[in-house]
Amino acid sequence: MQQNVLYTVLGLTVLLALIVSGIAPYDHATWLLEVSPVLLAAPVLLLSYRRFPLTRLLYLLIAFHALVLILGGAYTYARVPLGFWLQDLFDLQRNPYDKLGHLMQGLVPALLAREILVRLRFLGPGAMLGFLSLCVALAFSAFYEMIEWWVALIAGQGAEEFLGTQGDPWDTQSDMLMALLGAGVSVIGLARIQDRQIAALTDRGKRQADGT
Repeated sequence: MQQNVLYTVLGLTVLLALIVSGIAPYDHATWLLEVSPVLLAAPVLLLSYRRFPLTRLLYLLIAFHALVLILGGAYTYARVPLGFWLQDLFDLQRNPYDKLGHLMQGLVPALLAREILVRLRFLGPGAMLGFLSLCVALAFSAFYEMIEWWVALIAGQGAEEFLGTQGDPWDTQSDMLMALLGAGVSVIGLARIQDRQIAALTDRGKRQADGT
């Protein structure tokens, strides 16, 4: 019951943030592009919750990732106040908030890939599992960069807010590096926590199947 309450609070928090961010974003087209992953993922998570619930860790990180995307959509990544604060704090040349988004873009897909591979028994915990999880995260990051490229080709100068390169010629490469770092945090720093929660989910599923 407590877990259901937690997930309800997370879902309502993301929904409220989404609604508020869409009232008067800096640019409506950019907002829609930035929050589109949230709009696509939310129905999938709701529909799969009963048949294939994810670990608490993954739901928490997905919610946080959604909030990062929503905030970036509301202001555009180059104008998020938190990013300006970090820019001043570390004396950076650009607003670094988009790098947080790309860090999460590696962290969450890697953790999701790892969980699916383990729970569907394609692989057990080990080096190969970590390697493939990293590969999935990098593939996802590369595909997102191609989406940005396609949007730029279609929209021309109108895609500048969505791309958020801020004049950095190495923006794409640094974005993928941040995704790789995020994936590394998943497979190295969060693996044990995830494994414990996967084991708890598996035990709960067995008890429900046995009717105990």
